[in-house]
Formats: sequence, C-alpha cells, structure tokens
Amino acid sequence: MIERRSVVRFTAPREVEVTDTELPQPTDDEVLVDTDLSAISAGTELLVYRGEAPADLDADETVRGLDGTLSFPIAYGYTVVGRVAWVGKNVDPTWRGRRVFAFHPHTSAFAARPNELIAIPDDIATADALFLANMETAVSLAMDGEPVIGERVAVFGQGIVGLLTIAVLARFPLATRVAVDLHRVRRQWARELGADITIDPTDDDRDAHLAEALGPQRADLVYELSGAPIALDQAIATTGDGGRVIIGSWYGVKNVGLDLGGRFHRSAITLRASQVSRLASRWRERWTKHRRLHTAWEMIRQIRPHRLITHRFPIRAAAEAYRQLDTAPASTLQVVLEHH
Repeated sequence: MIERRSVVRFTAPREVEVTDTELPQPTDDEVLVDTDLSAISAGTELLVYRGEAPADLDADETVRGLDGTLSFPIAYGYTVVGRVAWVGKNVDPTWRGRRVFAFHPHTSAFAARPNELIAIPDDIATADALFLANMETAVSLAMDGEPVIGERVAVFGQGIVGLLTIAVLARFPLATRVAVDLHRVRRQWARELGADITIDPTDDDRDAHLAEALGPQRADLVYELSGAPIALDQAIATTGDGGRVIIGSWYGVKNVGLDLGGRFHRSAITLRASQVSRLASRWRERWTKHRRLHTAWEMIRQIRPHRLITHRFPIRAAAEAYRQLDTAPASTLQVVLEHH
C-alpha cells in the first residue's frame, strides 16, 4: 500500500510548497486513490493563491481537506483524477482499479469514502474527466440563465468556465452568442467552441461592436465570468431592459463599484448570483446533483475539453505552475499537475 504522498500547500500569498508526508491509513470503510492528474482553477483557487480571498471565510465544508478557513497555510484545490489502488474490507471490491474523479486538494494519494468519489465513465479519457467540476459549473450556469430560443447572449470572461459555458450555450438555438475577453487566444477558442462574435473589452470601439452584435435592444442574457469587478458594470450596460445578468464570478476581497445611477433604475434588469455548490430551489423537484453530473459528463463527451490544456507540470514544480497561470494569462488556459 502507498505509505507517503506529496501535498501542495499555500504558505503565504504566492508562496507554494510541496511536502512529502505520511499518508493517513484508510479505514475499512475507505479506499486509497493514487492520483494521476489534478487541475488548477484560474478562478477561486488563484484568488486563494494570491491572498485575495477572505481569510476568515470557510473554504468548503462539503469537500474533505477543505473544512477549515481560507487562511494560510492551506492546501486548496478541487479537481483530482486517479485510480483506486486499495479498498477497505467493508467496501465493494469492484472499486479496486476504477478511475475516479474527486473534489479534493492537490495530493499524490488520498483516502476517501466511495460516496466522495465519482467513477469516470469508460468512454471518457482521463484528461477530459479533469474538466468535470468546471463543466458542471457551466451546466449550472446555463440552468440558472434559462436561455430561450432566439435570445441574444453575451459571456464576459473566457477562462475555462467561460469557454465551457460558451460551448454549452452552443447547444441552444440562440440568435447570437458574443464572447468578451482581453486575450486573443481565449477569443480564438471561444470561436472554436461556438461563439458567433468575439470582442476585446479594451478595444476603443468595444461599445460599437457590442451594439452591432446585439442590436439596439442589447442582450437578453449576460454572464459575468471574468472575475474582474469592472466587467460587472460592463455586463449590466450590455443588458437590455428586462434582461438578466448571471454572476458566476467570485471577486474575493476585491471591491465592486457599480454605476447604478443611470438607466439601471428603470431597466428592470435582474442580477442573479450563480454558484454550483447547490441546486437552485426551482430545480430541486426534478433535478439532483447526480442528474446534473450526468449532464456534465454528456457535455464532456461532446466538447472534449482536454483540448484546453495548455501546460502540464510535475507536482514538484507546482510553484512554477501557479506562476504560469498567474503571470501569463494571455497564453495560458488549463494548467495541470502530473503526479507520476
């Protein structure tokens, strides 16, 4: 049985250490997972890495290893794929050898109860399975936005979640899908995944391009997924009267300043926060988390998101991996840690 493991931790803002520790031995009700790959999130995880998350906020009590606060030192992360290497005597032995996904911090091995793992379907590649968490978020965003046939939709922010959201929205019969992002490589991928039009928000003619793309009535539905506070104001300005803005960004400790003194007061625009940890109340009668994950797997089959992996680093080079994502967003999409 595996006895030691490597663990990635943040010890201070932008300070990463990888330590070897003894692996707590699994109980008879647990399995041991040997990690193959883990993915670094450019959203919440990067905020924690930078020290831009509220230190006194609970990390995520639903994820083992994230049951404390967001204060340093902290092991953080929630996207791991691996294979079950050992099963406890009270566990169904068919778990042995299964490929699994887990919401878990970056580590080369860990113990888990079977109900904390998601078996990866046989027809889905391991690298594609890495995107399950973000694909579930994209599915959740689509559900919260409730796009309607013929609507004009804009998505601000084309990181991984934004790109996957565009890809999911490409399955809807919409009139127009507009993707807004600073970086050319992201705009190119947005086109590849289903955006009809892409716009650079720093372009001097941005407003004219948005007006041309969306028409005088503006967008019916806008997603703010950039993580940049200034983008929320732009998203609201892009939304037509009676439209809705779905806010999937988490800004951490960054202040958001909004101009609500103009047309917003009479616009009847709806601002809705969207967070994947729980299903919205209007879906709970017919949807479960299991059903949403099933839908996310189907989207993974169709979209094949492993194409968005731009960088791979051995777990020992985790500090370099975070620097890449933090300092070179113009050329970086998904960064992955390899554990073997």
